[in-house]
Amino acid sequence: MLDFNNVINNYGQTVDEKTRTLVLSLISENRKQALYFFGRNESSSQLSALIASDGFIDDYAPVGTTWRGKPVFKLDEVAKDSIVVNCVSNSRPATAMRRIESSGIKNILSYADLCKVLPDRVPLPDFVAQTRADMAIHAGKWQTVYERLADSESQKVFNDVLMYRLTGDSSALPGYTYRPKEQYFEDFLNIDDEVFVDAGGFDGETTELFCLKYPNYRRVILFEPSHENMQLAKSRLAAFRSVEFIEKGVSDKAGTLHFKSNLGSGSLISADGDASIEVTTIDSYLDDEATFIKMDLEGWELNALKGASWHIKKCHPKLAIAVYHAPSDIWKTLDFVLDCWPEYSVFLRHYTESWTETIMYFVPVKR
Repeated sequence: MLDFNNVINNYGQTVDEKTRTLVLSLISENRKQALYFFGRNESSSQLSALIASDGFIDDYAPVGTTWRGKPVFKLDEVAKDSIVVNCVSNSRPATAMRRIESSGIKNILSYADLCKVLPDRVPLPDFVAQTRADMAIHAGKWQTVYERLADSESQKVFNDVLMYRLTGDSSALPGYTYRPKEQYFEDFLNIDDEVFVDAGGFDGETTELFCLKYPNYRRVILFEPSHENMQLAKSRLAAFRSVEFIEKGVSDKAGTLHFKSNLGSGSLISADGDASIEVTTIDSYLDDEATFIKMDLEGWELNALKGASWHIKKCHPKLAIAVYHAPSDIWKTLDFVLDCWPEYSVFLRHYTESWTETIMYFVPVKR
């Protein structure tokens, strides 16, 4: 497994002298180049409060937009000798960096560069700080995950994603691309005539991909608590057979929970949600054997797994579970599932250029 202590201890030493000098120029009173933050997000917002800049870059912003008291420009409006800091860390940071490089900008930095050179001034991204904190307490749990993975590709994914989570540096994920439509349906699952549970079905995209890819499926049960999303899913899937739509969330027990409903595919169960939703359990709702369960529930996966524990113990379904919303998801998910049924082969795959969309797969050794 990756030596995380070594990564953390040497974090500030992995910057070349040219980059270090450029970063230090950002806080110099003698800096003459214009400075822009690429992207409008939490990182660029934090930087704008810490370092004086000339504005933000967002190619999709309407002309004349201002944000955090600064103008927002398109990339081709920025002088080529400006300094641009890539603040994108979610989904496509490498794509963003290539976009900046292709524009002809000469002085390019990443948010991670600033964290390395100015650790007392620039805070680590939340996902980095949280990963470091979890590993400091639960290093043994992470080691267990690594050792339990079934193939070398899974172990490589583990190390690569962990490196990114510890550093926020997109160079930790070379060769990874944004490919969410490929997740959940890996060849090693040997998917065929499944009873498929789509927990967190959103607008039906994953179920549509499943039905098209595996037309011999027996049945699909799609759980989605948002009424608006459910209507989209029903429309999208109208042509497919044997799809049951359940307008409820899934959890460890039936009841009513608060839900943030206005975040699109990132809508989630939350105590400060703007809506109330009904939830049920997979075990109580399904009256037959589920053979393949997919979950991406914006951090609620462990609760939903607890509500599917009978199925896991007695039916040993294939599982595709999102394990990226919190650092501890990766080891808590492994612990829970293997406590229910230890005879699983465990795989790990990753589908973006950043910390999002890491999926842990459980394939029963015996069916």
